[in-house]
Amino acid sequence: MSPVIELAEVTKSYPGGVHALRSVDLSVDQGELIAIVGPSGSGKSTMLNVIGTLDRPTTGTVRIDGHDVARLSDRQLSALRASRIGFVFQSFHLAPGRDAVANVADGLLYAGLPKRERERRAEAALVRVGLGDRLGHRPHQLSGGERQRVAVARAVAGDPAVLLADEPTGNLDTVSGQGVMDLLRELNAAGTTVLVITHDHDIAGTLPRQVPMRDGRVV
Repeated sequence: MSPVIELAEVTKSYPGGVHALRSVDLSVDQGELIAIVGPSGSGKSTMLNVIGTLDRPTTGTVRIDGHDVARLSDRQLSALRASRIGFVFQSFHLAPGRDAVANVADGLLYAGLPKRERERRAEAALVRVGLGDRLGHRPHQLSGGERQRVAVARAVAGDPAVLLADEPTGNLDTVSGQGVMDLLRELNAAGTTVLVITHDHDIAGTLPRQVPMRDGRVV
């Protein structure tokens, strides 16, 4: 089976001689649970953007779920993200005036599904993350941990092959953060490939594989 994520000699440079990624090689098999760990400025967020096809590398090859991203148009990249990649961010990114179901269903807008099917999948995803009793709650009616669970539900509602979680516990207290990490482990046990981007070595140390980064390189 070919890797679900494959980076070969990937660099990402910006004007002014800034090199965010330097000759990065990475191979991730389907079903892995990995921490990409490093201090601020190490390149881990750039790595997330490249793996998530939010940014194209300057040089090198990126393959996601068998697709060479350099060969895809912007439209095809958007379709790949919508169908195969889920994102969880530190700051939730929930619409304040919309309830949990609507926030999750909105993440399926680009999947081309009718409204009722989007809502059905949203409800199922919320039940899956333990929020079956919070379907009609808006973000201000939820705790930080619950808001992050809504964000996780939105990320997995489309059944992605890969889930990318960027500092998913960064805005949470210890207990809520532990709950979110337990949830990511459960999703991984059910077959989802999960990458957690973190600066926290304690969190990284609890995951089966760590990819340490420093100065744009995997070390």
